[in-house]
Amino acid sequence: MDTPSGSEARRVSSVTAVGLANEDDAAVLAKLGYKQELRRNFTMIEIFGIAFSIMGLLPSIASTLAYSIPAGPVGMVWGWFLASGLIFIVGLAMADLGSAMPTSGGLYWWTHFFSSPKTRNPLCFLVGYSNTLGLLGGLCSVDYGFALMFLSVIVIARDGNWTPSNGVIYATFLACVLCHGVLASVLSKIMGKLQTVFVVMNFLLIAATVIALPIGARHRRNDGEYIFATTDNLTTWPTGWAFMLSWLSPIWTIGSFDSCVHMSEEAANATKAVPFGILMSIGSCWFFGFIIVVVLAATINPDLESVTGSKFGQPMAQIYFDAVGKHGTMGLMTLLFVVQFLMGLSIIVAASRQTWAFSRDGALPFSSFFRPISQRFGYIPLRAVWGCVLFTAVLGLLSLIAEAAAQALFSLAVAGNNLAWGIPIFARLVWGEKKFKPGPFYTGDRFSRPIAWTAIVFLVFGIVLSMFPVGGPNPTPDVMNYTVVINCAVWLGALAYYFIDARKWFTGPKITLNAEELTQEQEIAIHEQGLKIPGVTEDKQIGGFDTNSGSGSNSDDAKIA
Repeated sequence: MDTPSGSEARRVSSVTAVGLANEDDAAVLAKLGYKQELRRNFTMIEIFGIAFSIMGLLPSIASTLAYSIPAGPVGMVWGWFLASGLIFIVGLAMADLGSAMPTSGGLYWWTHFFSSPKTRNPLCFLVGYSNTLGLLGGLCSVDYGFALMFLSVIVIARDGNWTPSNGVIYATFLACVLCHGVLASVLSKIMGKLQTVFVVMNFLLIAATVIALPIGARHRRNDGEYIFATTDNLTTWPTGWAFMLSWLSPIWTIGSFDSCVHMSEEAANATKAVPFGILMSIGSCWFFGFIIVVVLAATINPDLESVTGSKFGQPMAQIYFDAVGKHGTMGLMTLLFVVQFLMGLSIIVAASRQTWAFSRDGALPFSSFFRPISQRFGYIPLRAVWGCVLFTAVLGLLSLIAEAAAQALFSLAVAGNNLAWGIPIFARLVWGEKKFKPGPFYTGDRFSRPIAWTAIVFLVFGIVLSMFPVGGPNPTPDVMNYTVVINCAVWLGALAYYFIDARKWFTGPKITLNAEELTQEQEIAIHEQGLKIPGVTEDKQIGGFDTNSGSGSNSDDAKIA
């Protein structure tokens, strides 16, 4: 639909956004069919901050070393560099869309807008569920990683003479999830400001690590040839494929930049803040992550099996221990799990916004319950926050089954989000290129399509990669990668739900604006876009524009009921 113009567009913005947003931001959201309901209290830097905080660079690298160490230093260092560069290309493709159409449910909204009439509803439904469950899988894996790091400090304190049971791990995980729910509820008014604190904490941890490790390991540091040119293979896969599996570490770590999209309805100047947050968070992780993995490769014990099989239960804990001893390790691991905890707090905020947006459009079970906004707690989707807490607590029960099932939580976030990122980019290229109207950020007519196709190929590869057993072919049930089971259940379940029942009532994103809130220009634009809005009927004459004549309408455009 066309952008509202002039004083009337600003008038309707004022009606829908008193005390919540400036007129320009509300007008951009109105163009997408939504009224302003969340308070825009996140600046451009804070939008970057929430994505960077969720990525939690060093804790995420620590949580995924089991993927990169088996390929040796080359896998750790060059696997990070190459995969991060390709992730940046995905970020460019998403930044194009995020700048043009910033809304909390952006991924499934874009899918519906760009897809063909026959595919838009099922694909929109699939993307919404995949993205929602991918974010919840990310929250689950972050908090599970926190539990392991927290308990590893206790194991170190006891000199490795204690091993936490699955029940203890789950209890720690559950306590973490509940704390996140409480904090996300009561700190909403300062959550934007807290992101700056979280970013500072991340950089303090990075600085402490890259300074302490080389000093502590000064008498046994590995040389440049070992760091940049030595391969290894602790798997039974061919060495080349072991190197590719090392990409799972950066793919999982730099995997929450879409949080900038989900926070877009709380961002001031969203058309610029969203692409800035996406690209700055990916670029920062690419650069600083490369420094971190080089330092780790320089200080790691060349006997890699002793690191992956550490009695502390965490390869990072063993790397710290070998360099700085028991007390230094306890200090650094404590800082590590604190930053990991802050990651979980940021991701529950982003996940709850996606969950709320999908409920706003009536797609989730109990949508009417999760839909309301709590003004008392600062214009946040409070019920969606606690819905995420409950679902994550249930999903975390996988940790009671086996370690392999718990590890599937990591890959659930990768595969679920990769599908959700790739489909709207694909839909734009195949069906909706003529509909696309660039925002303030745009990679240009010359580069936009090649960038988008490269992003799609990489995302498909990432999905396949995340489903391979890490240790090698012919896995036993104990080391099986259950991602293929979990994600296929999610995707097939979502499609089955749609075709069996939801197709009868799900028609895509809903208009939340009221007829009396629209300007004349907006009514005409809505009709031309093919959107349906309560109070604007097909037989209504809009400023001399005959809506029955079909003039300006396009049956292939999105119909949002």
